[in-house]
Amino acid sequence: MKALLHRHRELCERAVDPLEIAAGLEAHGVTDRTAARFRHRDVFSLAEELYARVPRRDDSAWTRPASVPGTAAAAAALTGWVVLLPGALGALTVAGLAATGGPLRAAVGVAGAVGLAVALTACLRRGPLRAAGRSAPGTRAWTGFLLAYAVFGDGLLDQLLIGGPDGTWPAATAPLLALAVAVAPAAWCAHLFAVRARRGLAGSRGLKDFAAGTRPLLLAVVGLYTAALTGLLALVGTVLDKGSVSGGALALGTLLFLARLLTVHGFAGAAATGLLAASATEALALASVLAARLPGCDGLARPVQAAVDSWGAAAVPTLACGAAALALLAHATAVLARASAHADATVT
Repeated sequence: MKALLHRHRELCERAVDPLEIAAGLEAHGVTDRTAARFRHRDVFSLAEELYARVPRRDDSAWTRPASVPGTAAAAAALTGWVVLLPGALGALTVAGLAATGGPLRAAVGVAGAVGLAVALTACLRRGPLRAAGRSAPGTRAWTGFLLAYAVFGDGLLDQLLIGGPDGTWPAATAPLLALAVAVAPAAWCAHLFAVRARRGLAGSRGLKDFAAGTRPLLLAVVGLYTAALTGLLALVGTVLDKGSVSGGALALGTLLFLARLLTVHGFAGAAATGLLAASATEALALASVLAARLPGCDGLARPVQAAVDSWGAAAVPTLACGAAALALLAHATAVLARASAHADATVT
């Protein structure tokens, strides 16, 4: 026990409760079987003893800032309003694009894109979607490419398959608007997952017990967000008279939600890999159609052509983002069921 105390003294000194010690021990490879060697029934029991034995540090390097009365409530209220900004700005931009034309329409589009980027950045810097310093390199670039493809990709692919593009091609604003509005339910679902997982961590008496309760919670939260996004896509499509729900936008929204959830809980590398895989697949689909114009390379475009003929241009983002989302979901059910993934989870 003395060797264990010495090895994890810093973790124990800065922990504010035994749960943080339990999560930290698990991250260092300590399991319930290891705890049994120290005559404890599980890691949580071992963490309680370590918490009791090691005094807390009270110097400024380890203490958390005291909250000013009303500050937490004001921050929560501000966060609640901020997550509504992308949807509001998206709706204003779409309305402006519909009411203008020519150079003014282009200016409205640019202003709306900048406003959306600023609003989304604000959402990702506070509240349940905050992951300060955890994002992996390239995440923003892959996300930007996927969003750009959601707006312009299907129209461009259709033009390429018929020998174009000749001039401009149509932009799909409905998926982007629905995804912007869906930032709010994404934040609420992330908050729900963090709170319920943290509560489950407090009530669990073993790592297996915690994992068994967290996996169905994760699946329920992802299902809840997917249902909300489906409803928003249907609503936006009805309002804008754009027809049925876009499978590509639904797959993209689910992928982005899972990627952010993984990033928030400390698995930014896996999130970036999923986004990169989806981006590369979409880019490869466009490149294969262009490459098929070279002499003797006609066969390169056949897979894309067959998919578009069967399900439309939306088949490419649906397959690309859907496959990446399923891979991230499988990874998330494993890593987000660990206690260490919730030690510093944002629950505000």
